[in-house]
Amino acid sequence: MDAKARNCLLQHREALERDIKTSYIMDHMISDGVLTVLEEEKVKIEPTQQQRAAMLIKMILKKDNYCYISFYNALLHEGYKDLAVLLHDGVPVVSSSNSKDSVGGITSYVRTVLCEGGVPQRPVVFVTRKKLVNAIQQKLLKLNGEPGWVTIYGMAGCGKSVLAAEAVRDHSFLEGCFPGGVHWVSVGKQDKSGLLMKLQNLCARLDQDNSFSQRLPLNIEEAKDRLRILMLHKHPRSLLILDDVWDPWVLKAFDNQCQILLTTRDKSVTDSVMGPKYVVPVESGLGKEKGLEILSLFVNMKKADLPEQAHSIIRECKGSPLVVSLIGALLRDFPNRWEYYLRQLQNKQFKRIRKSSFYDYEALDEAMSISVEMLREDIKNYYTDLSILQKDVKVPTKVLCILWDMETEEVEDILQEFVNKSLLFCDRNGRSFHYYLHDLQVDFLTEKNRSQLQDLHKKMITQFRRHHQLHRLSPDQEDCMYWYNFLAYHMASASMHKELCALMFSLDWIKAKTELVGPAHLIHEFVEYRHILDEKDYTVCENFQEFLSLNGHLLGRQPFPNIVQLGLCEPETSEVYQQAKLQAKQEVDSGMLYLEWINKKNIENLSRLVVRPHTDAVYHACFSEDGQRIASCGADKTLQVKHTS
Repeated sequence: MDAKARNCLLQHREALERDIKTSYIMDHMISDGVLTVLEEEKVKIEPTQQQRAAMLIKMILKKDNYCYISFYNALLHEGYKDLAVLLHDGVPVVSSSNSKDSVGGITSYVRTVLCEGGVPQRPVVFVTRKKLVNAIQQKLLKLNGEPGWVTIYGMAGCGKSVLAAEAVRDHSFLEGCFPGGVHWVSVGKQDKSGLLMKLQNLCARLDQDNSFSQRLPLNIEEAKDRLRILMLHKHPRSLLILDDVWDPWVLKAFDNQCQILLTTRDKSVTDSVMGPKYVVPVESGLGKEKGLEILSLFVNMKKADLPEQAHSIIRECKGSPLVVSLIGALLRDFPNRWEYYLRQLQNKQFKRIRKSSFYDYEALDEAMSISVEMLREDIKNYYTDLSILQKDVKVPTKVLCILWDMETEEVEDILQEFVNKSLLFCDRNGRSFHYYLHDLQVDFLTEKNRSQLQDLHKKMITQFRRHHQLHRLSPDQEDCMYWYNFLAYHMASASMHKELCALMFSLDWIKAKTELVGPAHLIHEFVEYRHILDEKDYTVCENFQEFLSLNGHLLGRQPFPNIVQLGLCEPETSEVYQQAKLQAKQEVDSGMLYLEWINKKNIENLSRLVVRPHTDAVYHACFSEDGQRIASCGADKTLQVKHTS
């Protein structure tokens, strides 16, 4: 280790030993390859926090410059910036070289540039996402050395910051595109005073010898001017990375004709700035194999040896890097808790999935709620309304137009705000827009707004009734299929027992729904909501469920059978028969022909009483001489012979 670095460490040894907690510091150093697992264990066995810190400092003093740099970076990124400042003057300059070091093929040149620029190190557990890293680098290359913006955007915890850092962790890319260096600024949510402090710190970092000014800028405008001059004259051909940008107005302070890479949850933040703009969307989840790889690295197991719960965890969280990393870090400390953390995830107990990590937020609920809290006040309630949506269901715009009683254009504008902020996803198929939530967002909203859910579902039913009548829904309507699939779900969730029974015990509803989607979904609803339907009349519920079970094979056929005729085959005590009888009497006047069995009581198995009448007009019918049979023919080009007794 350089004498300057060693002296700096010895000078501030007492402060370091008194204040640092070694656990997360060592995680960073192990990931950099400057500390071994055995050395970590040696530190951990010390009885007190201060003794553990003292042991770590003792080890660092015996190591090289890279260990000092790693320790310095770990302090920066684990919340010890005041201590890192004490060590800053001792950071050794590592010579530029194309030779590879022992960790991940990264050169000492890259280490030095990224360290000087404050770029975060790789997480302790890291898996490559080469396709996305290449996409970011390609967008940066498109800037071609000219001022412009590259935006990495996606929902909370999808790994945007890690990808941004990884894109510049490449020797030839850095040397060829950004020989002036890389400068990382963690922006976050800021007011004007906070932004001024960020700008002052950046200006101080870029002008360490005070060659441009002896004092810090006093306001944002002065800081913007200072930054522009520093970037133009002192750090040309460098890259400015703005991490976790929330507000468009913040970017205006950095709009100074330089090359900028930024990460954000809101892809519209660059709308207010000038110059070429390129975007790189980051999917909300890792693939199954990548997710399992992360878990295997955390728990030091082969992927093939992971328990079944590992697969379930990846499936439950849809491969969210944030969730996988949080749970992986917890499992490293508590390796027997696979079932426990899976259960917390399934039960939406996000507050219990908590650990200090490489992300800015220690818990899953905190990471998601911060995005919602940053919404404009006038649209927050609209996002709350989305709590009633189900997982993996894409909702047409028209449904939300009805829910909010708004024109299509107004609704699309509100939903686009959510999409821009990675709080909602949009599937565009031509002119038709369908919106859906990530599973974790559904779980988060359900848990957060649990006390309001019943009223929200009731609001959905009330609005539906204002705009639609069931018997007038037609398949050509954009929202038709949504209501047939989920109307009963909303009624049940709203505890509208009377309305649900009226819907489910309706021959008209059964006809319309089975004609569109078949009988299976309807049978499933009778099973799922049986506890509600039984409350009105157990016998009526039995009648309809039995009718569907016995006739399901017919209701799924084309051409669709006459459901009234099927209902007439039911026992006369059945509610299905009563409704069918009433409809048949009404339709006889319009020329319909129905047959009613007069010897039902003599038939042991009523399921054999099946009639498939003509599907079009009947042209001719006659009885046999003995009156026992009737023959008929019609427009459907079929001849039918039926026994009358």
